[in-house]
Amino acid sequence: MDDLFRVPVLGWRFGLDAIVGLIPGLGDTATSLVSFYILAAAVRYRVPKVTLLRMGLNIGIDYLCGSLPLVGDLFDAWWKSNHMNVDLLKKRASVSANEARQGRMSDWLFVGIIILGLIGVAVGSAAVSIYLLIQITRLLAT
Repeated sequence: MDDLFRVPVLGWRFGLDAIVGLIPGLGDTATSLVSFYILAAAVRYRVPKVTLLRMGLNIGIDYLCGSLPLVGDLFDAWWKSNHMNVDLLKKRASVSANEARQGRMSDWLFVGIIILGLIGVAVGSAAVSIYLLIQITRLLAT
């Protein structure tokens, strides 16, 4: 999601996150949903809760800043939250792949709360966007 393409001369890398994020409203939401998969994998590998929270914050920052028109797309290419989260997962995984078939219930509840918080951020940003659009429309109509 973050490093699929390379700019030949400069060596910069960007991924589908920055490209899909160009779709207003839906792009950043779709890429955040994909990011939840990494968060779920972290639960299965019994990553500590503080690391799960940090991973959730990475996703939230990516969503909020990536939602900004134009600037957010450049931010998506630079921030690379999925890459950071995979690195965190690799560093903090405390069980082998065979033991990772099932996470603990408390971890799943914790991640559920993080995901609900991120959904709340998405709904809140949509509400603010709609409110601002209505206000701009009223200003232009008068």
